[in-house]
Amino acid sequence: MLKITTRMKRHVRHVLKDENPTIWVGKDGLTIQSIAEIEKQLQKNKMVKVRVLPAALKELTTAEDIAKKAAQATEAALVEVRGHVFILFRKRRTDGQAPKAKPKVADETAPSSP
Repeated sequence: MLKITTRMKRHVRHVLKDENPTIWVGKDGLTIQSIAEIEKQLQKNKMVKVRVLPAALKELTTAEDIAKKAAQATEAALVEVRGHVFILFRKRRTDGQAPKAKPKVADETAPSSP
């Protein structure tokens, strides 16, 4: 996960304060498709605001847990978690800076094959 300065966090919060979340995490939780969309928006805008719907929060899952998984999967900095909304920031990647590894998401709902 990327580390950013307090000043940069303040700037990102200021830019996104009046914006609505552009991605919603639903009852399926953090899926490969939602991570791909977060990745796409980070590449385009450097920052993304995500809302976690109440259906995504299961017994031991919190919005902060989902935010940390998203930040780790996209190699972005977790700027803030406020209620069910979180903000991620990452500098744009150039063509030579491909992701180090494929995003790993544990899907608890899918049955495992023997």
